Amino acid sequence: MGNRLTDRVIAITGAGRGIGAATAEALTQEGARVAIGDVDLDVAKATAERIGGDTVALPLDVTSAESVAEFMDAVESTLGPIDVYINNAGVMPLSPVLDEDDAVIDRIFAINTRAMIHGTRAAARRMLPRGRGHIVNIASTAGKAGIAGSATYCASKAAVVQYTEGAYAELHPHGLEFSIVMPGITRTELTSGVVDMPGFRAITPQSVADAIVAAVVKPRLEVYVPKSAGPLINVTRLLPFRVGQALGRRMGVDHVFMDAIERPERSAYEARATGRDHE
Repeated sequence: MGNRLTDRVIAITGAGRGIGAATAEALTQEGARVAIGDVDLDVAKATAERIGGDTVALPLDVTSAESVAEFMDAVESTLGPIDVYINNAGVMPLSPVLDEDDAVIDRIFAINTRAMIHGTRAAARRMLPRGRGHIVNIASTAGKAGIAGSATYCASKAAVVQYTEGAYAELHPHGLEFSIVMPGITRTELTSGVVDMPGFRAITPQSVADAIVAAVVKPRLEVYVPKSAGPLINVTRLLPFRVGQALGRRMGVDHVFMDAIERPERSAYEARATGRDHE
């Protein structure tokens, strides 16, 4: 067990599964007191019980500003003032641009973007009077590059990147830290049916969790996972657009998500991500 984050209170949204659950476990192992917020409370409770320590599971619908406020109230009444708030909840339904349902578009932005904004603002209001705090927003390498089959998802994550940069510019001088975490393809339910790309292999939730822990221990704004993704993306963006597109095609970005859309192993996730599992 580590002790780099002993008694730090950390709240994570959408942490019942995937990257959020792995992050909750990694932070707990470093001594943090972690609150898991998730719309699926049973899953969150099972995850908290497995992790142990002071980990608590609380109900949270990130699309409701009221629910976000109630979640933060419950965290602070149970564990103490929030030191780090991690906007992790996100969905990635895949669809060709012209086939995407309007309701799914709204849902992607509600969960991936507006919820991040609500969470950032609400956490900052609690942290500013203390003159310290750290807000970690989970974006994606897809927020730096448009990918066929996931245009809306890419747009929602690009908004996370730009919003966090703007919030940093305003609030960092007042004592708040910000981190934008940009994982590549990560082996969770969210990427069911998505295969590895040449030169850009999938990573594990644990590797993302380790990068988040490192950023909490020693804050920095941009966190790419793997680290090699940062230089690759930044250099590609400096190239003429057609050259960057050609390089992307050689890596498979023109079809990696398109090919996954109809794969049967993705159907259960798509139903949950789009909300069809409750219809």
